[in-house]
Amino acid sequence: MARKPPTSQPSKSTSGKTSARPAAGSARPTSGRPTSSRPQRTDPSARKARVAEVKKAQQSRERRTVLMIVAACSVLVLLLGAVITYAILDAQKNQPDNLIVGLGTPAASASCDAITTDAASGNSVHVGPGTNRTDVSKVQYSTIPPTSGSHFVQPVLDGRQYYSSADTPAVETLVHNLEHGYTVLWYLPSEEAARSGQLQELATLGNKLAPSQAKFIVAPWNEAYGSFPSGKKYALSHWSATTDASGKVTAQAGHRQLCGDLSGEAVKSFVTQFPRTDSPEPNGA
Repeated sequence: MARKPPTSQPSKSTSGKTSARPAAGSARPTSGRPTSSRPQRTDPSARKARVAEVKKAQQSRERRTVLMIVAACSVLVLLLGAVITYAILDAQKNQPDNLIVGLGTPAASASCDAITTDAASGNSVHVGPGTNRTDVSKVQYSTIPPTSGSHFVQPVLDGRQYYSSADTPAVETLVHNLEHGYTVLWYLPSEEAARSGQLQELATLGNKLAPSQAKFIVAPWNEAYGSFPSGKKYALSHWSATTDASGKVTAQAGHRQLCGDLSGEAVKSFVTQFPRTDSPEPNGA
Protein backbone atom coordinates (compact mmCIF):
# COMPACT_ATOMS: atom_id res chain seq x y z
CA MET A 1 0.00 0.00 0.00
CA ALA A 2 1.37 3.35 -1.03
CA ARG A 3 2.33 5.79 1.75
CA LYS A 4 1.06 9.36 1.70
CA PRO A 5 3.62 12.08 1.72
CA PRO A 6 3.83 13.84 5.00
CA THR A 7 1.96 17.06 5.15
CA SER A 8 3.88 20.13 6.24
CA GLN A 9 3.09 21.35 9.66
CA PRO A 10 2.97 25.02 10.44
CA SER A 11 5.94 26.10 12.55
CA LYS A 12 5.43 27.55 15.86
CA SER A 13 7.18 30.64 17.09
CA THR A 14 8.45 30.92 20.55
CA SER A 15 5.34 32.83 21.40
CA GLY A 16 3.27 29.83 20.49
CA LYS A 17 1.85 31.28 17.35
CA THR A 18 2.25 29.59 14.12
CA SER A 19 3.77 31.45 11.15
CA ALA A 20 2.93 30.53 7.65
CA ARG A 21 5.82 29.60 5.48
CA PRO A 22 5.66 30.36 1.89
CA ALA A 23 4.96 27.51 -0.27
CA ALA A 24 7.72 26.18 -2.36
CA GLY A 25 7.98 27.94 -5.64
CA SER A 26 5.85 30.82 -4.56
CA ALA A 27 7.13 34.40 -5.13
CA ARG A 28 8.70 36.24 -2.25
CA PRO A 29 7.04 39.43 -1.19
CA THR A 30 8.81 42.65 -2.16
CA SER A 31 10.55 44.79 0.50
CA GLY A 32 8.55 47.88 -0.32
CA ARG A 33 11.58 49.73 -1.87
CA PRO A 34 11.01 51.56 -5.12
CA THR A 35 12.46 49.88 -8.05
CA SER A 36 15.52 51.65 -9.58
CA SER A 37 15.10 53.43 -12.86
CA ARG A 38 17.68 54.65 -15.43
CA PRO A 39 18.79 58.39 -15.17
CA GLN A 40 17.24 60.65 -17.70
CA ARG A 41 19.51 61.82 -20.47
CA THR A 42 20.57 65.56 -20.31
CA ASP A 43 19.53 67.83 -23.14
CA PRO A 44 22.79 68.60 -25.12
CA SER A 45 21.72 72.20 -25.79
CA ALA A 46 21.15 72.84 -22.07
CA ARG A 47 24.54 71.36 -21.22
CA LYS A 48 26.24 73.59 -23.79
CA ALA A 49 24.44 76.62 -22.40
CA ARG A 50 25.60 75.77 -18.87
CA VAL A 51 29.21 75.31 -20.01
CA ALA A 52 29.05 78.63 -21.87
CA GLU A 53 27.65 80.34 -18.76
CA VAL A 54 30.44 78.97 -16.56
CA LYS A 55 33.07 79.92 -19.13
CA LYS A 56 31.65 83.44 -19.41
CA ALA A 57 31.69 83.88 -15.62
CA GLN A 58 35.31 82.67 -15.50
CA GLN A 59 36.33 85.07 -18.27
CA SER A 60 34.59 87.91 -16.43
CA ARG A 61 36.54 87.10 -13.25
CA GLU A 62 39.79 86.98 -15.22
CA ARG A 63 39.04 90.36 -16.82
CA ARG A 64 38.37 91.91 -13.41
CA THR A 65 41.63 90.48 -12.10
CA VAL A 66 43.57 91.85 -15.08
CA LEU A 67 41.93 95.27 -14.67
CA MET A 68 42.82 95.32 -10.98
CA ILE A 69 46.44 94.43 -11.77
CA VAL A 70 46.63 97.09 -14.48
CA ALA A 71 45.11 99.68 -12.15
CA ALA A 72 47.55 98.80 -9.37
CA CYS A 73 50.50 98.98 -11.78
CA SER A 74 49.27 102.34 -13.08
CA VAL A 75 49.11 103.72 -9.55
CA LEU A 76 52.63 102.45 -8.84
CA VAL A 77 53.93 104.00 -12.07
CA LEU A 78 52.30 107.33 -11.20
CA LEU A 79 53.73 107.25 -7.69
CA LEU A 80 57.16 106.35 -9.00
CA GLY A 81 56.95 109.12 -11.58
CA ALA A 82 55.96 111.61 -8.90
CA VAL A 83 58.87 110.55 -6.69
CA ILE A 84 61.35 110.81 -9.57
CA THR A 85 59.96 114.19 -10.64
CA TYR A 86 60.21 115.50 -7.10
CA ALA A 87 63.78 114.24 -6.78
CA ILE A 88 64.76 115.91 -10.07
CA LEU A 89 63.11 119.20 -9.17
CA ASP A 90 64.62 119.12 -5.69
CA ALA A 91 68.07 118.40 -7.13
CA GLN A 92 67.69 121.23 -9.64
CA LYS A 93 66.56 123.58 -6.91
CA ASN A 94 69.72 122.80 -4.95
CA GLN A 95 72.06 123.37 -7.88
CA PRO A 96 74.43 126.37 -7.48
CA ASP A 97 72.89 128.05 -10.54
CA ASN A 98 69.51 128.14 -8.79
CA LEU A 99 70.72 128.73 -5.24
CA ILE A 100 72.78 131.78 -6.17
CA VAL A 101 69.82 133.45 -7.87
CA GLY A 102 67.89 133.35 -4.61
CA LEU A 103 70.72 134.92 -2.63
CA GLY A 104 70.33 138.55 -1.68
CA THR A 105 68.17 140.91 -3.74
CA PRO A 106 66.84 140.26 -7.27
CA ALA A 107 68.96 142.00 -9.88
CA ALA A 108 66.10 144.28 -10.88
CA SER A 109 65.86 145.58 -7.31
CA ALA A 110 69.59 145.84 -6.54
CA SER A 111 70.12 149.30 -8.10
CA CYS A 112 72.82 147.98 -10.42
CA ASP A 113 74.34 150.25 -13.04
CA ALA A 114 74.79 149.05 -16.58
CA ILE A 115 77.98 147.07 -17.16
CA THR A 116 80.83 149.34 -18.29
CA THR A 117 83.61 148.42 -20.71
CA ASP A 118 86.97 150.00 -19.94
CA ALA A 119 90.16 150.21 -21.97
CA ALA A 120 92.52 147.59 -20.54
CA SER A 121 96.29 147.65 -20.15
CA GLY A 122 99.03 146.28 -17.94
CA ASN A 123 99.04 142.69 -19.15
CA SER A 124 102.20 141.02 -17.76
CA VAL A 125 103.35 144.33 -16.26
CA HIS A 126 104.63 143.47 -12.78
CA VAL A 127 105.60 146.02 -10.17
CA GLY A 128 106.63 145.99 -6.53
CA PRO A 129 108.78 143.44 -4.68
CA GLY A 130 110.60 140.95 -6.93
CA THR A 131 110.54 143.23 -9.99
CA ASN A 132 112.66 146.03 -11.41
CA ARG A 133 109.98 148.41 -10.06
CA THR A 134 110.55 147.81 -6.36
CA ASP A 135 109.80 151.45 -5.70
CA VAL A 136 106.10 150.90 -6.55
CA SER A 137 104.07 149.89 -3.51
CA LYS A 138 100.74 151.21 -4.72
CA VAL A 139 99.28 151.47 -8.22
CA GLN A 140 97.00 154.34 -9.15
CA TYR A 141 94.29 152.63 -11.18
CA SER A 142 92.18 154.44 -13.75
CA THR A 143 88.87 152.93 -12.63
CA ILE A 144 87.18 152.18 -9.32
CA PRO A 145 87.42 149.29 -8.81
CA PRO A 146 90.19 148.35 -11.25
CA THR A 147 89.52 145.95 -14.12
CA SER A 148 93.11 145.76 -15.41
CA GLY A 149 96.51 147.37 -14.90
CA SER A 150 99.94 146.83 -13.43
CA HIS A 151 100.03 144.38 -10.55
CA PHE A 152 102.23 142.56 -8.07
CA VAL A 153 104.19 139.47 -9.17
CA GLN A 154 102.16 136.89 -7.28
CA PRO A 155 98.38 136.49 -7.43
CA VAL A 156 96.43 135.10 -4.49
CA LEU A 157 97.30 131.40 -4.32
CA ASP A 158 95.94 130.36 -0.93
CA GLY A 159 92.73 128.96 -2.39
CA ARG A 160 90.52 131.22 -0.29
CA GLN A 161 87.28 132.52 -1.72
CA TYR A 162 86.23 135.09 0.85
CA TYR A 163 88.25 137.76 2.65
CA SER A 164 87.36 140.11 5.48
CA SER A 165 88.78 143.54 6.22
CA ALA A 166 91.22 141.92 8.63
CA ASP A 167 92.98 139.71 6.10
CA THR A 168 92.23 141.03 2.61
CA PRO A 169 95.03 140.87 0.01
CA ALA A 170 96.42 144.01 -1.60
CA VAL A 171 94.43 145.42 -4.51
CA GLU A 172 97.50 144.95 -6.75
CA THR A 173 97.54 141.25 -5.86
CA LEU A 174 93.89 140.79 -6.74
CA VAL A 175 94.38 142.59 -10.06
CA HIS A 176 96.84 139.82 -10.93
CA ASN A 177 94.02 137.35 -10.23
CA LEU A 178 91.84 139.32 -12.64
CA GLU A 179 94.51 138.76 -15.29
CA HIS A 180 94.14 134.99 -14.74
CA GLY A 181 90.39 134.99 -15.38
CA TYR A 182 89.03 135.69 -11.91
CA THR A 183 85.98 137.79 -11.22
CA VAL A 184 86.21 139.82 -8.02
CA LEU A 185 83.20 141.00 -6.06
CA TRP A 186 84.28 144.00 -4.01
CA TYR A 187 82.14 145.13 -1.07
CA LEU A 188 82.32 148.18 1.15
CA PRO A 189 83.74 147.37 4.60
CA SER A 190 80.63 148.98 6.14
CA GLU A 191 78.57 146.05 4.78
CA GLU A 192 80.74 143.36 6.33
CA ALA A 193 79.11 143.03 9.73
CA ALA A 194 75.56 142.72 8.41
CA ARG A 195 76.27 140.69 5.29
CA SER A 196 79.29 138.49 6.09
CA GLY A 197 77.18 135.29 6.05
CA GLN A 198 75.65 136.05 2.65
CA LEU A 199 78.99 137.19 1.27
CA GLN A 200 80.64 133.93 2.29
CA GLU A 201 77.78 131.90 0.81
CA LEU A 202 78.01 133.92 -2.39
CA ALA A 203 81.74 133.22 -2.55
CA THR A 204 81.08 129.49 -2.21
CA LEU A 205 78.35 129.41 -4.85
CA GLY A 206 80.23 131.68 -7.24
CA ASN A 207 83.11 129.21 -7.29
CA LYS A 208 80.70 126.37 -8.17
CA LEU A 209 79.25 128.07 -11.23
CA ALA A 210 80.73 126.74 -14.47
CA PRO A 211 81.72 130.18 -15.88
CA SER A 212 83.59 131.17 -12.71
CA GLN A 213 84.47 127.76 -11.29
CA ALA A 214 87.34 128.07 -8.78
CA LYS A 215 87.94 131.64 -9.95
CA PHE A 216 85.66 133.88 -7.96
CA ILE A 217 86.81 136.03 -5.03
CA VAL A 218 84.82 138.15 -2.60
CA ALA A 219 86.92 140.85 -0.90
CA PRO A 220 86.44 144.22 0.80
CA TRP A 221 87.23 147.32 -1.20
CA ASN A 222 90.13 149.45 0.05
CA GLU A 223 88.75 152.98 0.01
CA ALA A 224 92.30 154.36 0.02
CA TYR A 225 92.14 153.68 -3.74
CA GLY A 226 89.00 155.79 -4.16
CA SER A 227 85.34 155.76 -3.25
CA PHE A 228 82.44 154.01 -4.89
CA PRO A 229 79.80 156.28 -6.42
CA SER A 230 77.10 157.41 -4.01
CA GLY A 231 74.65 154.67 -3.16
CA LYS A 232 76.83 151.86 -4.52
CA LYS A 233 78.07 149.26 -2.04
CA TYR A 234 79.13 146.34 -4.26
CA ALA A 235 81.12 146.11 -7.48
CA LEU A 236 82.05 143.31 -9.87
CA SER A 237 85.16 143.47 -12.05
CA HIS A 238 86.65 141.25 -14.76
CA TRP A 239 89.57 141.53 -17.20
CA SER A 240 88.63 140.18 -20.64
CA ALA A 241 90.97 139.45 -23.54
CA THR A 242 91.22 137.80 -26.92
CA THR A 243 94.31 135.68 -27.58
CA ASP A 244 95.74 134.03 -30.67
CA ALA A 245 96.89 130.42 -31.06
CA SER A 246 100.20 131.20 -29.37
CA GLY A 247 98.49 132.79 -26.37
CA LYS A 248 99.42 136.34 -27.30
CA VAL A 249 96.84 138.94 -26.33
CA THR A 250 95.38 140.59 -29.43
CA ALA A 251 92.61 142.58 -27.72
CA GLN A 252 91.58 143.28 -24.13
CA ALA A 253 89.03 145.19 -22.11
CA GLY A 254 87.89 145.59 -18.53
CA HIS A 255 84.32 145.27 -17.28
CA ARG A 256 82.62 146.64 -14.15
CA GLN A 257 79.18 146.66 -12.63
CA LEU A 258 78.33 148.55 -9.45
CA CYS A 259 75.22 147.79 -7.39
CA GLY A 260 73.45 149.34 -4.42
CA ASP A 261 72.54 145.98 -2.92
CA LEU A 262 73.88 142.44 -2.86
CA SER A 263 72.42 140.31 -5.65
CA GLY A 264 73.32 136.72 -6.43
CA GLU A 265 71.30 137.01 -9.62
CA ALA A 266 73.44 139.94 -10.78
CA VAL A 267 76.60 137.97 -9.98
CA LYS A 268 75.43 134.98 -12.02
CA SER A 269 74.56 137.19 -14.98
CA PHE A 270 77.94 138.95 -14.85
CA VAL A 271 80.13 135.83 -14.66
CA THR A 272 78.07 134.17 -17.39
CA GLN A 273 78.76 137.10 -19.68
CA PHE A 274 82.45 137.22 -18.69
CA PRO A 275 83.63 133.66 -17.92
CA ARG A 276 87.02 132.65 -16.52
CA THR A 277 88.19 131.54 -19.96
CA ASP A 278 87.82 135.13 -21.23
CA SER A 279 91.04 136.64 -19.89
CA PRO A 280 94.65 137.44 -20.85
CA GLU A 281 96.02 134.37 -19.00
CA PRO A 282 93.13 131.93 -18.49
CA ASN A 283 95.48 129.06 -17.65
CA GLY A 284 97.06 130.92 -14.76
CA ALA A 285 96.40 129.71 -11.22
